[in-house]
Amino acid sequence: MYNLLRPVTQSIAKPAAPPATSLPKMARPPHTPPSMKRTLPSLLLAALLLTACGTPMVNPVTGQTERSVMSEEAELAEGAKGHQQVLQEYGVVKDAALQAYVSALGHKLAMHSHRSELEWHFTVLDSPEINAFALPGGYVYVTRGIMAYLESEADLAGVIGHEIGHVTARHGAQRATSQQTAGLGVLAANILGAVLESQGVSGAGRVAGQVSQNVAAGYIASYGREQELQADGLGAEYLYRTRYDPRNMIDVIRVLKNQELFAADQAKAEGRPAPARGDWLASHPSNDQRLDTITRLAAQYQSNDRYGDEGRVRYLQAIRNMAFGDSAEQGVVRGRNFYHESLGLALTAPVGWYVHNEAEQLGMINAARDAALVVRAVPAQVGKSPADVVRTLLKPTQGKFEAISINGMAASRFTGVRAQANGSAEAVEATVITGPGGRVYLLQYTARDAMALARARAGLREAEGSFRALTAQDRAAARPWVITTVPFPKGGFAELARSSPIAQPEQQLRLINGFYGGGAPAVGALVKVVTAQ
Repeated sequence: MYNLLRPVTQSIAKPAAPPATSLPKMARPPHTPPSMKRTLPSLLLAALLLTACGTPMVNPVTGQTERSVMSEEAELAEGAKGHQQVLQEYGVVKDAALQAYVSALGHKLAMHSHRSELEWHFTVLDSPEINAFALPGGYVYVTRGIMAYLESEADLAGVIGHEIGHVTARHGAQRATSQQTAGLGVLAANILGAVLESQGVSGAGRVAGQVSQNVAAGYIASYGREQELQADGLGAEYLYRTRYDPRNMIDVIRVLKNQELFAADQAKAEGRPAPARGDWLASHPSNDQRLDTITRLAAQYQSNDRYGDEGRVRYLQAIRNMAFGDSAEQGVVRGRNFYHESLGLALTAPVGWYVHNEAEQLGMINAARDAALVVRAVPAQVGKSPADVVRTLLKPTQGKFEAISINGMAASRFTGVRAQANGSAEAVEATVITGPGGRVYLLQYTARDAMALARARAGLREAEGSFRALTAQDRAAARPWVITTVPFPKGGFAELARSSPIAQPEQQLRLINGFYGGGAPAVGALVKVVTAQ
């Protein structure tokens, strides 16, 4: 997962030795950040746990022998399987030039890594999440979300170099080995898992489990502090070997730190407590700590004439017209509204509620964070009749349907019960609706308990009642946003904010340009802005 920090003890042949020693040794620092949701299906790892104690393997980075349940062949096989699931989960950015740019940079770094012989794969995922991660066997991913906040090719190289470090040091194999006796898999942090504390909401776990699980989170969420710090150190080394300044990794950590500050400022402005560190930060060192450690590490690589162009102009050109925030393919959230142009539908959350959009489902979540309306498209093989949909997806033991109409569309509301794993009965409420284009959708009520459901029922009905075909006004609001570049004006970020479609435009424009804490670029310098496509 994107994190940076601990140096390596064994080197492969490198272009030029760093100043002083080949790779500075440091006291073991604590742990590290970055992002991701959902998880690795346990059966993917189960096939890899071959023996009770593993077999001896030489770690390519340290040169030391360690016991492992995952051979290199198994790494390659698991990476290939996981890759297909990642592509299905997120989708890829449909920009061949951007994909080629990132792939070329990744291969340049991988060529100077401890496992240059692997068949490496580098992919830009169509996700607004600020994230990067890797799977065993040489599969590395960056999201367009994190790319929007980076400032140069060297910054991107720092992100990719860190992820390459996870692969070269065999961190995925180490994780599989350590989990052999502890059990497999990580509970999916999904639409309600993240917001309503995993399966605290009645039915949320089942809803999510029926949708998808994120392959990468199984690795990322379980990387230990030392592994993250080692990947930081490897990333710094790989930057050095490819003539990028390792100090660019400091810039990346500042991006992460600024995201935390922005989230805290938003919460304060809305009268909410500062958000807890996300699941991708929970098992890693703080950004302040990382910043201090990587600053000391990068300083030991410094050379007056070692580094080349950081590639800022190339980078800004590569991301020009890249989607910002939600993409049209996944639907866009604008305040309390959700618009999906290709599906031809829209919904609006009640006042005080918020919209959480994922590739396979949509959640409209109440202010108390203890109830939500979960909306998902019904797979064609399930059928179109409400009885088939409810029986297949909700598995009730009894219940009844009520025929209703929502904004001129035929719908059936179901109320009933189903058996829980412990044998007790659980209330089930959902609506099956035939939407635009004849597509069928399931709108399921979920809540922490019966009292929370009762309190939220009026809001749930309001959210359900907003389900509609896109109007002309909706289509105008649904225009996606893209990153472009302009010369920085004399009026500064305040001037740029006046024509920006995003919320809190001045703060967000500062954030995507690396000036959230203050300051400004020189007048005339290229800066990133967000425009409606």
